[in-house]
Amino acid sequence: MARNAQVIRQWHLLRRLEGSTGLTLQELADGLPDDSPKHLRTLRRDLDALESVGVPLLTERVNGQTRWKLLDGFRRLPALGFAPSELMALVFSRDLLRPLQGTHIHAALDSALTKASAALPPAGLDFVRQMREFLSVRFGPHKTYRAHRDVIDRASRAIADRRTVQIRYLSASSGKTGRREVDPYHLWYAAGGLYLIGHCHRRRDVRMFAVERIRSLTITDHAYQLPLGFEVEAYVQDALVVMRGRQIAVELVFDRPTAAWARDRVWHPSQQIAPLRGGRLRMTLRVADTRELVGWILSFGRGVRVVRPAELRDRVREEARKIAGRE
Repeated sequence: MARNAQVIRQWHLLRRLEGSTGLTLQELADGLPDDSPKHLRTLRRDLDALESVGVPLLTERVNGQTRWKLLDGFRRLPALGFAPSELMALVFSRDLLRPLQGTHIHAALDSALTKASAALPPAGLDFVRQMREFLSVRFGPHKTYRAHRDVIDRASRAIADRRTVQIRYLSASSGKTGRREVDPYHLWYAAGGLYLIGHCHRRRDVRMFAVERIRSLTITDHAYQLPLGFEVEAYVQDALVVMRGRQIAVELVFDRPTAAWARDRVWHPSQQIAPLRGGRLRMTLRVADTRELVGWILSFGRGVRVVRPAELRDRVREEARKIAGRE
């Protein structure tokens, strides 16, 4: 833990130096978080540690005071326009791309991060490795897209060129594969999955297609125009996670043991919470009425009660009964 605190403190020092043309040790100490050690001798050791990983620090005497600063040209790397800490964070974020491994998107981003790594001082990556001791990324359930790289690449080109595509798509509801013509608007990554959002000519409406269920995708010569005012965030705003449907007002009450878990996360932008007696919690939200919503409520087990609507409460009860095998 002490080593982690040291790396975090050094990170704050680097950020402070990037935003200035020179600071005294006392000014550096004043800018640290309240829970950080403010001993000037400790800060001097931190600055020595930054120098040891290749950060070019300079000192100069101004009005009788020693001021620390970064070497000119290092505060803003001219080739990329990134500050050193921004560049380190970018390199560190490589783990966030893991679900897209094997796709052209991942290859391009990985190449960019490799170039970013090369722009760091030789020992700078050691600092990034130290960061991993206190901050890391672990994905929950997610899909992989190595086998779908060609579909993703063609979809990306069709979106950029505004070209209609023909796809063979496996419907989750019917289990059958059919042909569709789609005007592709956007690739959307959410809840561990990648989705193509576009106007389906058959349904005459904007629909969402799971990329892993697209069996083939062909770009046509037919150009299309993106509808004026179409926004992806507005299109998906009713979905609890991914599924869209008729919007309903939902009221839930969580018992005391479950309240902390429910309260500490943003499940949907529309949610509103209010404490109740005995440590319980009331949550209201407006979301799409889908099986996804039922499954989410069931994930809280007996710690949640559906207050309204009654139809949703009945569906949750029936689904729980089926899970228990009492049909």
